[in-house]
Amino acid sequence: MISLDEEVRLYTTNAEREKVQTRATLFGIITAIHYLEAAYLRDAVSATEYSAACTRLLSQYKTMMKLVGDEVSSIEEFMKRYRMDFPAALQRIKVGVPATVEHSAEASVGSGPEGAKWVAETTQAFITFLDALKLNFRAKDQLHPLLQELVTGYARFPSSKEWEGRSKLVGWLITLNGMKASEELGDEQTRQLTFDVENAYSEFFRSLSGEDKK
Repeated sequence: MISLDEEVRLYTTNAEREKVQTRATLFGIITAIHYLEAAYLRDAVSATEYSAACTRLLSQYKTMMKLVGDEVSSIEEFMKRYRMDFPAALQRIKVGVPATVEHSAEASVGSGPEGAKWVAETTQAFITFLDALKLNFRAKDQLHPLLQELVTGYARFPSSKEWEGRSKLVGWLITLNGMKASEELGDEQTRQLTFDVENAYSEFFRSLSGEDKK
């Protein structure tokens, strides 16, 4: 007969213990993202504090997902299994960047030296990404870091909230973020991605020209 006072062991070997601890850490990271998103929406943290914390948590999440491997087929499955009703955290994980980047909430590029620096760096990010596509880069682990860097720089411009290209780039970021590291885009997807990025690049310069005339 089982005693109700007997301690329940979740593992019997070191390997099983590692798996339990890894899942517990992943659970904790998702929970932390949930509370961070809630705090940001209530203005309980500044945009700068939120961005730094969210970027760190998303990086930790990606690392933990690599460690759990085949044990977790998807983040949705994991959250359902452990009854985690955290839609804001799930959305943030799917997007893969802080809300300040997704919605350009921390945009602060001016017309001085700092502004010129960000124009140059964002231009380089566009060129690097388009060159990667021309070199037939198709896998998530090849394209996602480049696109994430591009979107982060792009979001620093105040007017990017109104640019059509922003939603396209974020949409592709979500698509890549949901793929496995070795998974590749198909020919049709790659063609559409190239088209969308080239249009966003053109729109970027048209908007800058319009701002300079103001």
